[in-house]
Amino acid sequence: MTTPISDMHEGHTERGRYDTQPTVPLPSGERILRGAAAWQAAAETATTLLVDTYPGVDIPALTAQIRAALPEWTIVDVEEAARPVAEVEQLIAPNLTDDRVFGIMSHFTLADFYDQERLAETADRIGEHTVVVGWGAALLADHLADTATILVDMARWEIQLRLRAGATNWRADNAGEDILRKYKRGFFVEWRVADRHKRALFDTVDFVVDGNAIAPAEPHAESPEAGMISGDAFRSALRGAATRPFRVVPFFDPGVWGGQWMKNRIGLDPSKDNYAWCFDCVPEENSLLLEGDGGVIEIPSLDLVFSQPVELLGAKTFARFGAEFPIRFDFLDTMDGGNLSLQVHPLTDYIRDTFGMPYTQDESYYLLDAGDDAVVYLGTKNGTDRDAMLADLTTAQQGEVPFPAEKYVNAYPARAHDHFAIPAGTVHASGANSMVLEISATPFIFTFKLWDWGRVGLDGIPRPVHLAHGSRNIQWDRDTDWVEENLIDQVETLHVDDVTGVTEERTGLHALEFIETRRHWFTQGADHDTDGTVNVLNLVEGDEARVVSPTGAFEPYVVHYAETFIVPAAVGAYRIERTENTRSPRLATIKAYVRGSRASDN
Repeated sequence: MTTPISDMHEGHTERGRYDTQPTVPLPSGERILRGAAAWQAAAETATTLLVDTYPGVDIPALTAQIRAALPEWTIVDVEEAARPVAEVEQLIAPNLTDDRVFGIMSHFTLADFYDQERLAETADRIGEHTVVVGWGAALLADHLADTATILVDMARWEIQLRLRAGATNWRADNAGEDILRKYKRGFFVEWRVADRHKRALFDTVDFVVDGNAIAPAEPHAESPEAGMISGDAFRSALRGAATRPFRVVPFFDPGVWGGQWMKNRIGLDPSKDNYAWCFDCVPEENSLLLEGDGGVIEIPSLDLVFSQPVELLGAKTFARFGAEFPIRFDFLDTMDGGNLSLQVHPLTDYIRDTFGMPYTQDESYYLLDAGDDAVVYLGTKNGTDRDAMLADLTTAQQGEVPFPAEKYVNAYPARAHDHFAIPAGTVHASGANSMVLEISATPFIFTFKLWDWGRVGLDGIPRPVHLAHGSRNIQWDRDTDWVEENLIDQVETLHVDDVTGVTEERTGLHALEFIETRRHWFTQGADHDTDGTVNVLNLVEGDEARVVSPTGAFEPYVVHYAETFIVPAAVGAYRIERTENTRSPRLATIKAYVRGSRASDN
């Protein structure tokens, strides 16, 4: 067992100060309703309730709650008007492909999955005091008068947990199917369609319900009382979130290479074997917890991206990426664990042409912590024979002999606060005994594993390796010389202020990548400005700091060591400073933003 450097450097923090349940405030006076009272309140606003559900919501549990609250009302399942399952599956088959992991991004709309005549017939038989339930209930809005629309929303991480536990995709008979194939169906088809559908409801939806909470803990048990807020509260909360620093709700997951750092430093469940990942800022999958009178309600953080894209991202970033959050911060914990798979990410042209994604996963490894034997595998060695390496990878995948990674791939020592840039097309992996803060572009699913060290997944099934895709994307000129000139030891000091004690450094990324990263070391405080684009930061040194507005535009926001936080573009000037509880003599943040997106980049 190696000795983590965090036991020695000044950024070491006490266990458990990392907040695993950060919240965003609801507007003052807005109340979260629960149980029968919530549905009865909604029923007072219209004679027909259109309860539109994100795919993955537990419809039987939801229906049971509505029936108990409104026993005199008729409940209609809108999904009975959907096209037959076989037709839908034939329609989406080209998007799913035969691959276990990768499909093609869908451009379907929800109307494509419905029989329009049957939908009209459903509307014709709806009388007063009717609740229409299901994914697509809002499709009936144009056919009916005096309706209230209720969105039952759900975060993708919760959907994944349910899929793992045996839930099916929308109307599919695939409870026992490989989880990667279930996820693929969600990622490439269902969630794309669902996001287009719900985004069109945001401006007019009357109520929003926490679908994450609607699920019986065991068969025949009652589902928890999910929270409901008004549409106005939903919209106001998201507008408010876009004007102040905030955090999304992180989630943690085990893996075959997972380590012990997060368990010990963050204070996670000690009974778990390991934790491999933490998605600390991936709004496409994370949640927001809205807190107010009545507790908290959980919604997807993607709702904020959809509803406030310019305020959150900034005009230039929105113009470039649309309503999509392009920067990802996550943790990769291999401390007392194993190596990540040897992998490569697709080039932009390849990912767009093959999978329909507009940009690729350029990334970087920032070392929060490292053992004395930690390494990062990066780039091929000088003189590598392409055909020989691919032949050895093929032989290893067939199970004949292990792949001799050290023969072909550089292994560089890794220490706390090192930052390794990894533009797409570069062979790479994090080695064992590292705690990596991965700063990257968001399309996280597109990883081509080249070699997985002979392991199987936690489900006992060999993890997918994609040599064919990988071989088409490896940039063979990213050899030792190129890597050491372009990707290693690239820290550049930009400014040292002897008066304030602030040092600003550029730590990466490579010119081929669209993310700029800046590190600020300080003892008292450091001034920042979003300059018109979203900033994503992590407190990489020091136990505690707070984010403050020089004009008092938002309440001070406290962050702790290793917490990732988002500062929306609309914030403008802000300052990060020590608090009265800060004990560390020196602090540091790493900040990421999109290059060329600042107002001053003209």
